[in-house]
Amino acid sequence: MTNPAGPPLTGSGGDQRQRLKLLAVTACPTGIAHTYMAAEKLGQAAASLGIEMKVETQGSIGAENVLDDNDVRSADGIIVAADKDVDLSRFAGKRVLTVGVAEGIHHPERLLEQVRSAPVHTPDGAAAGPTASTGGGKERGTVYKALMNGVSYMIPFVVVGGLLIAVSLALGGHATAKGYAIPEGTFWAHVNAIGGIGFQLMIPILSGYIAYAIADRPALVPGMIGGWIANTGALYDSQAGAGFIGAIVTGFLAGYLVLWIKKVRVPRFVQPVMPIIVIPVVATTALGLFFIYVIGKPISWVFEHLTSWLGGMTGTSAVLLGAILGLMIAFDMGGPVNKTAFLFGAGLIASGNQTVMGMCAAAIPVMPLGQGLATLVRRRLYTEQERETGLAALFMGCFGISEGAIPFAAARPAQVIPANMLGGAVAGAIAGPAGVKDAVPHGGPIVAALGAVSGVPMFFVAVAIGTVVTALTTVTLADVAERRRRPESADGAEPVPAGAGAVVPGQAGREPVVVAAAASVAVAHGAAAGRAVGTAEACGEVSEVLSGHLTERTVKTALAADGKEAAIREMAELLSRSGRVADVEELVAVALRREEQGTTGLGEEIAVPHAKTDAVTAPVVGFGRSARGVEWGSLDGTKARLVFMIAVPEAAAGDEHLRILALLSRKLMDPGFRERLLSAADERAVLDVLGEVG
Repeated sequence: MTNPAGPPLTGSGGDQRQRLKLLAVTACPTGIAHTYMAAEKLGQAAASLGIEMKVETQGSIGAENVLDDNDVRSADGIIVAADKDVDLSRFAGKRVLTVGVAEGIHHPERLLEQVRSAPVHTPDGAAAGPTASTGGGKERGTVYKALMNGVSYMIPFVVVGGLLIAVSLALGGHATAKGYAIPEGTFWAHVNAIGGIGFQLMIPILSGYIAYAIADRPALVPGMIGGWIANTGALYDSQAGAGFIGAIVTGFLAGYLVLWIKKVRVPRFVQPVMPIIVIPVVATTALGLFFIYVIGKPISWVFEHLTSWLGGMTGTSAVLLGAILGLMIAFDMGGPVNKTAFLFGAGLIASGNQTVMGMCAAAIPVMPLGQGLATLVRRRLYTEQERETGLAALFMGCFGISEGAIPFAAARPAQVIPANMLGGAVAGAIAGPAGVKDAVPHGGPIVAALGAVSGVPMFFVAVAIGTVVTALTTVTLADVAERRRRPESADGAEPVPAGAGAVVPGQAGREPVVVAAAASVAVAHGAAAGRAVGTAEACGEVSEVLSGHLTERTVKTALAADGKEAAIREMAELLSRSGRVADVEELVAVALRREEQGTTGLGEEIAVPHAKTDAVTAPVVGFGRSARGVEWGSLDGTKARLVFMIAVPEAAAGDEHLRILALLSRKLMDPGFRERLLSAADERAVLDVLGEVG
């Protein structure tokens, strides 16, 4: 076997190619069709050239056909055709060619040639030789993906910590002069402490996984420790830590610091310990000291001077003071600005001035309540997990836990933070002149329910109006941001989710919205077949892959539409023949929003629009054929002549639909199969051809 670190494998003739063994990894952001199409194309090209190849697919159902150590050891080169991060550390010492997934679909033969002279991947992640990437894949920038990675890992800590604290306060707490407290040593005090640990960890987790997404495992430790330092104000003489904003800063600093250290040339004998000892130790020490001595000082200064400034504001307009306190409370949700306002109000309670704390108490729940309400008002702006987080945020807001809004603020700071501040300012400005008072240093409806608030009706008015303002402002700003980011979209559909549910490396269970939307070709065996309606018997000869989900009623051999939007509408009406579509207009809207996220035109004259929506009552699949083709924005520029539309209810779950879609995608890469679909005489003949999928 030729040494991959030696001269390029450029031998001529079929004999040289016979000796080659290549590996590949394919992955697209959604982990559905393109992942498997690229794998199929690379496999076909290798077979035609007499090259032995094994392809690992990293789809939404997990990695399949995984490359093991023996595969890598004997390989002459590896092609990574992916539009998301793929761990390359296992390929150290091998020639590695990294490209976009579209390259794997459209230029597989070229990649098989290029990989033989690709640079060797070194243990520190650098490439020895010319650049290993030829591009070809569209993806979000590194900064965005890194931020989303941190948010995705942080969300469970926010939800678990917040809900445990809220439940313990509700069932075991009571109002005291020192705040809303739980008697020490009780069962609920222990539950509260466990929730508090979740909140302590969420900031380091955010920072650590931002760093991890940028520079891989060596950056995880400096990122997490940096986040802990950022959140521990005592380390830099501040009464409040930097909160989630500080965590974002330390995450990026750690990630890019580690990347820089990786580029430093070191003796060969030091290289093995660089990622596990040298880099983490150096980066952690440097980042920690930098934050304490450089960044921490301004934070402490801000805290001190804001407190003095607020002291001078007492006695001025209650509307102005309430608005300022609301702005500060909502700005960083636990950071120095928030803590300044909160401690200022809490400190005045003992002197008999409970009005300032009343302003703060009205603003405290507005952020989580507003963000939670936003996920209900405009559900389709959010991913499924964001909507779940929104429900948890609503619950936390009732108990004055403003941290429930942090995942939203971290994911969309430009939209969420201004909206939070506006809602908080409105709540504070209403509570101030209304004379709302709070006798305990805590906020949210819970303190009013327990009798710690005077002026309860106006307190709830202030909270309600502030919440509505935050929710409406958030969805408006998010909508505008999405339309600006996708100016080419002219169909007027609502934007798709762009927050914490966006695709990121290391999703840890967060299934992208497009994956959920594609959950449709699902044909489960048994129970699913029992749900088939109307003409299920009409497709009795179709393979079980599509049984019960695609029938003669949902096949059309001559689409009339000449544009994508019109085609989607025509396909939605076709699906309605199944009796499973409750709202055709809603189905069309959801499918169009999916198109705004990225075209479902797969190339090779194929399009697979899909939607996950309660506009359908059961999974349903339709097939349409266009004689002249529909412009779909496909990767290879071809018009779509074969259109599969898939729709599934929101409650659909499981991975079977993804496996089926993978099978369908692979089969569609067979030119003969596509030709048979194009030439099928009628709906019955189309069903017979689709019976080959299995």
